Amino acid sequence: MANGKAVKDIMIDVFEFPHIPYWFSLRQAMGIIKKSVLESTKCVRPIVILVFDEKYNLVGTLTQVNILKGMEPQFLKPTTKAQMPEDSLEGLSVLWDSLFSKESAALAEKPVSEIMIPARLFVEQNDPITKAAYLMLHNDLVLLPVLEGKKKLIGVVRMIEVFDEVSNAILNG
Repeated sequence: MANGKAVKDIMIDVFEFPHIPYWFSLRQAMGIIKKSVLESTKCVRPIVILVFDEKYNLVGTLTQVNILKGMEPQFLKPTTKAQMPEDSLEGLSVLWDSLFSKESAALAEKPVSEIMIPARLFVEQNDPITKAAYLMLHNDLVLLPVLEGKKKLIGVVRMIEVFDEVSNAILNG
């Protein structure tokens, strides 16, 4: 399937993808996302930012959802789904306009390392696209880092390109 193509055929070079150091604040990450979405054709939504350490090792990823959850006021965070049924959201109608305000502005100063998703799955550049598809599907990922020689990060492969290749293989027989 996917016409025998390898990950390297659809990957994006790591330096063409937005990235930040782990000590950046959520506020700084929001600025990177806004700039990347507005100025780049390479980064279509859902956007993911790569998070690096001081030696330029990939340590995690960060999405828009991660950032918003990181700034969500504590009183809105239910510990279980049963604690915040849909009906109880109606009672918050007075608060909706002020939810992401003072408390969220303060929370936006915390480092992205507190909310990023740690990088734990990778593919090699010569791996088949179907391996990337499998890892993404079974781990709910929209992006996978691509390594060279099991060490050096050289790029990323996104679900949008994986989907395109798999769907082309099926539709075009």
